[in-house]
Amino acid sequence: MAARRLKNQIRHTPFQPSQRLNNLLGAEIFMKMENMQHTGAYKERGALNKLCSLTEEEKSRGVFAASAGNHAQGLAYHAGLQGIHSTIFMPIGTPVIKVTRTKDYGANVQLVGSSFDDAFEACMSHINQHGGTLVHPFDDVHVIAGQGTMGLEIIDQMPDIDVLVIPVGGGGMISGIAKAVKSINPKVRIVGVEPARIPSMARAVHGDVSMQPAVTTIADGINVRKVGKITLDICKHYVDEWVTVTEEDICRAILFLLEGEKTVSEGAGAAGIAALLSGRIRDISGKKVGTIICGGNIDVNALSLVIECGLIETGRRIRFGMDIPDRPGSLSLLINQISDFQANVVSVNHERTKMASFGAARVHMVLDVRGESHGREILESLRNTYGENCRVKEEM
Repeated sequence: MAARRLKNQIRHTPFQPSQRLNNLLGAEIFMKMENMQHTGAYKERGALNKLCSLTEEEKSRGVFAASAGNHAQGLAYHAGLQGIHSTIFMPIGTPVIKVTRTKDYGANVQLVGSSFDDAFEACMSHINQHGGTLVHPFDDVHVIAGQGTMGLEIIDQMPDIDVLVIPVGGGGMISGIAKAVKSINPKVRIVGVEPARIPSMARAVHGDVSMQPAVTTIADGINVRKVGKITLDICKHYVDEWVTVTEEDICRAILFLLEGEKTVSEGAGAAGIAALLSGRIRDISGKKVGTIICGGNIDVNALSLVIECGLIETGRRIRFGMDIPDRPGSLSLLINQISDFQANVVSVNHERTKMASFGAARVHMVLDVRGESHGREILESLRNTYGENCRVKEEM
């Protein structure tokens, strides 16, 4: 039913191979490019399927939702096409690009609280007081079925897929995909990936269904403190295992996709790639492995920070502080020594400070280098040249 409803309204996205990942991991890696949807994320599948299930009376009351951004855009876009008024409650820290685009699609946006759960509480309070139709971002059978159309497409595109690695927040996407895929091929291994800072679904599956502490994460799209009841039940039955990824893993994955695959991913969208690159997905050698690039709506300001983090994580950029003699020519000698190693100086900050050693000045530097070994070689040379009286300290 969901597949029929969405036909010709949702893009049938590619499930494309990654030769670079194949070479790195010794497996056949495929990426479902949901960042190519009109609103830049898979969420419009579930939002549209829910809208198509509503009665005219439910539509007339207007639709309401809480969202960290992608569900908001998907719902606002398709509600606008159908002439349905939409109001979206979003956390105050939602990336600007997601807020702006949601407004551009015609939604009334209310910024509330610091997390999705705060926004959802405000949304429900409004509905209880004034009425309206809720379109939940994940804990709804129609939304889950809409997300499940990705699973049907994947099986159609790659019938003999062995493993699917899927980012998880509230559980709507993995629930829909896992149920759809396993109904056709129960042997497909389903792996859920969550941010290490907030693995809400894995904890719930293992018995902790409480509201998790509030955190910040670059994977804002899957930053959910309490998972859904429907999605939890489905995950218990259909998801085979759970892994987590760090913020550094995610940054490295975003940079990898940007440089190697020429595609832009937000933090949540890169979580599956992060799990693969970090080696957290076991027993995949020689197998066909798929993941979902589930969104590409990353804020430009955040992207610059992510690139910085990714460069440091991959050893291509180093940051360090050191003390050098406070006398004419010292800084020039330091720069010349670094130049001999063919490293590129990104920034230099030289200052006299009480934090420096007596008779010394403090220098903070950022260098672009060729890799981890090149960076270590430079730092070791500086230590050898300046001795114990001048400290070299690596900084992150």
